[in-house]
Amino acid sequence: MVRKPIPTSDELLPVVGLGTNRYGAGSSADERAPLRATLQRFHTLGGTVIDTAPMYRSSESVLGDLIDDLGIRDDLFIATKTDRDDGADATAAQMTESMRRLKTGTIDLMQVHNLRGWKDALPVMREWQQEGRIRYIGITTSRSRQYEEFEHVMRNEDLDFIQVNYSLEQREAADRILPLAAERGMAVMINRAFGGGRIFKAVGDRPLPDWAGDFGCESWAQFLLKYAIGHPAATLSIPGMTKVHHVDDNFGASHGRLPNDTERKRQEAYFDSL
Repeated sequence: MVRKPIPTSDELLPVVGLGTNRYGAGSSADERAPLRATLQRFHTLGGTVIDTAPMYRSSESVLGDLIDDLGIRDDLFIATKTDRDDGADATAAQMTESMRRLKTGTIDLMQVHNLRGWKDALPVMREWQQEGRIRYIGITTSRSRQYEEFEHVMRNEDLDFIQVNYSLEQREAADRILPLAAERGMAVMINRAFGGGRIFKAVGDRPLPDWAGDFGCESWAQFLLKYAIGHPAATLSIPGMTKVHHVDDNFGASHGRLPNDTERKRQEAYFDSL
C-alpha cells in the first residue's frame, strides 16, 4: 500500500481515506448494516483515515457507535471539523460534543470547515493540541471562490493539514494552493476527487485507455484517484464510500505506483478531449 508522510511529523498515512458525509443513517441495525460492513472492509484492507464533520447529520454518532462496536479505534486516524462562527466558547463546545459522539478522548485531526470562524477557532484548536486532545490542526474548503482567503490563512498560520477540492475536472488548486502547501510543509487531504460524481458521467461507459494500466489502474475510480493523489503535494484523498464494493475499487488506487508528471499530463489531455 502506498503511504505518504505528514510533513510536520513524518507519520505515514495510506493515500486513500474514507469520506463520510453520507453516514447520517438511522439508529437501527438494519439501516447501519451496510455502513458497518463498509467500515469493517476499510479497516481490513488497511485503511486508517476517516474524515467526518458535525454538519454531516448524524455521521459522527454513527461512526462513534460503529467504531466502538468493531473495536478498531486504536487503528484509526479520525478527522472531524468545527464550523462555529459565534466565538471560541462555541467552538470548544462543538469540539467537546464531537469527541462525545465519536467516543474518543483524542481527535487526530481537527479542521475548520470551509474557513468558517477560523479566527476564533484556530487559537482554541492550538490550546487543545498543546493539551493533547487534538494531534493535528487544519483548514478545509471545497469551493474555489474561497481560495484567496484560504491562501491568506495558509501563509499566515502554522497548520499541519489543509483539505481542498482537486480533480481532473477541478484543477484550480494546483495553481497556487497545492504548491503553497508544499512550500509551507502542510499535509494535503484531497476532497471531491471525483468532481462530485460528474466525471463518471463524462467518461460514461468508455473503456479505460490502455496506458492507464502502466500505473496500475483497473477502473475509472482508480484512474481519478491516482491522478489526485499523484500530485507531489497531495497526501491522501477521501472518497465517499458507503458500500463494500466502493472500498474494494477505491483501494486499488493505493497499490502499485502513482502516475508521474508526464502521465498525469496525459490524463489531463485525455479528459479534456472527452
